[in-house]
Amino acid sequence: MNVTDAVASRRSIRAFLDKPVDAGVIRRVLAAAARSASGGNLQPWHIDVVAGEPLAELKTLMQTRVVEAPGGDEVKDYSIYPPELVSPYRERRFMVGEDMYAILGVPREDKAGRLAWFARNYQFFGAPLALFCTVDRRMGLPQWSDLGMYLQTVMLLLREEGLDSCAQECWAIYPQTITRFLGTPPERMLFTGMAIGWRDPDHPINRLVTRRAPLEEFATFRGL
Repeated sequence: MNVTDAVASRRSIRAFLDKPVDAGVIRRVLAAAARSASGGNLQPWHIDVVAGEPLAELKTLMQTRVVEAPGGDEVKDYSIYPPELVSPYRERRFMVGEDMYAILGVPREDKAGRLAWFARNYQFFGAPLALFCTVDRRMGLPQWSDLGMYLQTVMLLLREEGLDSCAQECWAIYPQTITRFLGTPPERMLFTGMAIGWRDPDHPINRLVTRRAPLEEFATFRGL
């Protein structure tokens, strides 16, 4: 698989097969991804991988947490989206949600159905392997961009291995819960989670391909 194919086939997969991921594969991917660009070579990413019994324990924990604290932990480290999304970002976010629930056949008025589907995030959509990325609280916005580059590289290398993923910033609303579970040192904060595994080819949700803006909408060319 070349890079173009990996980029084109990478999607947020939301239904996984009950099939384990080889430990050697994930170790190889995470090590190779460390060649990602990093300003000043700081390499600010810290990665926790969870599988097997610890993952089952976390899934059980989250079944309780999403009921007792549906809005997340009381204190959150950052907002996933700006408080007021302006156009065209607001419409893009709305569009992907509507496309997803249309495939699932869950209408807008079925609030309970939509909440139940969203809660599947905290079961990693059935994936056999979970990843969490944390960062030193003293790092700034440029180092957060390094995290994104590392995680994107991870997701592309997973495609090379035939695996799929779903990056999940939704975990940022439960930072204290995950910090306690992982035993993360206090100087580090949770950035995101990620589900990793083998996509379920028969589940309708995996037919979702998000619509992307055309080049002319976001790129300006000068001198060429």
